Amino acid sequence: MTNTPAHDPSLFTGLSAFPLTPLKGESLDEDAFVGLIERLVLAGVDSITALGSTGSYAYLNTDERARVAQLSVESALDIPVFIGVGALRTRDVLINVASAETAGAQGLLLAPVSYQPLTDDEVFELFRAVTESTDLPVVVYDNPGTTHFTFSTELYSRLAALPGVASIKIPGTPASPAGWDERIGEIRAAIGSEVTIGISGDAYGAEGLVAGCDAWYTAVGGTIPEPLLEITRAAELGNADLARELSAELQPLWDLFTEFGGSLRVSAAIAEHLGLVAVGSLPLPVSDLDAAAKRKVAEVAESLDLA
Repeated sequence: MTNTPAHDPSLFTGLSAFPLTPLKGESLDEDAFVGLIERLVLAGVDSITALGSTGSYAYLNTDERARVAQLSVESALDIPVFIGVGALRTRDVLINVASAETAGAQGLLLAPVSYQPLTDDEVFELFRAVTESTDLPVVVYDNPGTTHFTFSTELYSRLAALPGVASIKIPGTPASPAGWDERIGEIRAAIGSEVTIGISGDAYGAEGLVAGCDAWYTAVGGTIPEPLLEITRAAELGNADLARELSAELQPLWDLFTEFGGSLRVSAAIAEHLGLVAVGSLPLPVSDLDAAAKRKVAEVAESLDLA
């Protein structure tokens, strides 16, 4: 592996929280967004990733995204901020990169967003274009549920050799502890030791960290960071049993993600229940959960003391 990065790999470790980007009508709800960032700062997360999938980046134009990047960095104090820059066209990706740089972000998150299916070579060229355009380190965002692109381990290896690639965010999947160990070992052998591995899919965070992932890129942690920080710290201290136990306590929350098609609408419902965002905070045509589903989310939030 030839990647000798100028960045500090430790920047991409621990818990990185992905906040919502709440709207009010068709406009960014700046007060609510800043409030979400301030919660994450108070909780002591290791980093904040704005404009990830939980931040609805794909539904925002370049000006809106530049404003979110600015608000994120201004509100995060000394917490490192990473900004999602994925877009349909490389031209727009590079505009988003420039606005993240101007805002003072410390890293970028890049997903291969596309309408037409992309090839491995096309995805590689996208990442090469970005890493050649900026000195900011880049997180490879592997999220096949939204992009419909599946990274191979071989592509991970090719991307990890780009000097600007700092971390690879892998999707969580059901597996035994031995299966997790095998998968993380396979990825580590492919990418070397200078690029960190981050787990996503909140139900799999504990297992990923226990198996050797360096970071947890968490969706709901952008709204309720404390319980996910507890899991992260337990895993970092080598207490696998406690990390798994704490995750198991949150199983009713993980079940809501399965029932309601992922974490975005559930996170928004929790944020609304806690008074952090207004009704209708998601970008249409994405809609809030219906009233019955919101009641169920509120009941789970109360039973788990997520407030």
